[in-house]
Amino acid sequence: MEKVLIVGCGDMGKRVAGLVMAEGADVSALVRSAEKGQKLAELGIQPVVGDLDELSSLATLPTRDALVFYFAPPPGGGNMDPRMRSFCASIEAGNEPRRVVYMSTSGVYGDCGDALVTEETPPNPQTARAKRRYDAETVLSEWGRERGVEVVILRVTGIYGPGRLPITQLANGHPLLDERLSPPTNRIHAEDLARVCVAAAEKGDDGDIFNVSDGRVGTMSQYFNAVADILGYPRPRQISLEEAHRVMTPLMLSYISETRRMGNGKMLKKLGIKLLYPTLEEGLKACVRRD
Repeated sequence: MEKVLIVGCGDMGKRVAGLVMAEGADVSALVRSAEKGQKLAELGIQPVVGDLDELSSLATLPTRDALVFYFAPPPGGGNMDPRMRSFCASIEAGNEPRRVVYMSTSGVYGDCGDALVTEETPPNPQTARAKRRYDAETVLSEWGRERGVEVVILRVTGIYGPGRLPITQLANGHPLLDERLSPPTNRIHAEDLARVCVAAAEKGDDGDIFNVSDGRVGTMSQYFNAVADILGYPRPRQISLEEAHRVMTPLMLSYISETRRMGNGKMLKKLGIKLLYPTLEEGLKACVRRD
């Protein structure tokens, strides 16, 4: 892991950069502006200014023989990811990376009811957001096969961690769906996710897909209540599904419209992951200590 490029270097990108730099890697990251690049440079990350929405700006990406962590989200709207297409189109023959680890979403499985979701579960994306992610998976995988680039895909559940808790929603009193109606969801602590990303780069095989979660099933309402309790906020008011459709944002509604019980056996076994935070209680306590 001598040469690493991170595409989409926000919170998760910085976490992964810290881990691989500790192993001696030289890390570059795509940023949209020199100002943002300066902040990354202060962390020891070499900024490369470019914009996935402007193909011509990507000509200098240092991809040759690199390990790429692709964390950039698709733009809003539609069922396709033009940014992934731009990334693939920007790489000339001879400048291919060695491997790309792509962070996708468990949403590509759609509504799975009470069935355990494994990597063998057929994708069935139903929301536009999930369709864009599955499109990115498909484009990248096909491009990798054509160009001889290894691709590993992580289908990630809800991420929480320091700086990622729903504090604004709690402070503003946003309501929750009645806990008795709230469907099962899954989570992963940001620190554990960063470790999974690095392990996938080191131990995954070309074409591998890994479901990423802590293996515990809860609901969105339980999660918000747990955060409220540990931070000392009042628990949010709970509402009916009918009222939720009137007052909740489309994004929040998408989180409560599908049921998934994610299995993480392949992640634990093949990648040798021992979770730092296997339960929400342990993870939230660590968040409070950190913040």
